[in-house]
Amino acid sequence: MANRWILKSEPSTYSHGDLLRDRSTVWDGVRNAAALIHIRAMSRGDLAMIYHSGAEKAVIGLATVASDPYPDPTAGDPRWAVVKLAADRALAAPVALATIKADPAFADLGLVRISRLSVMPVSATQWRRILSLGER
Repeated sequence: MANRWILKSEPSTYSHGDLLRDRSTVWDGVRNAAALIHIRAMSRGDLAMIYHSGAEKAVIGLATVASDPYPDPTAGDPRWAVVKLAADRALAAPVALATIKADPAFADLGLVRISRLSVMPVSATQWRRILSLGER
């Protein structure tokens, strides 16, 4: 069974719309130790939600992890890892952070508990709940 993740990005840097246009990308630039642990735990076929940070603060769309993690070829440090992402689709409606924070089902979600973390796991139950909020 595939793992599920939330990947945060500032949309002015790289948005879900950019991913849809490009169809795939290397998810790089992660330097936080905890986020790197999560990147290294990813596997090809895992599922990802793209969260826009900054002014938007919402889960915007879906992607699939298209590679196992590998050392960031631009970093010069083997501890820094990347994965390739393949675009999936946008949600019908963004799921705002305020909506997520207001729902007790997300009390232990990294997006609520550790706001600065850029890569975090999502339980299957939380994944389905976010999808249901984004597809109504």
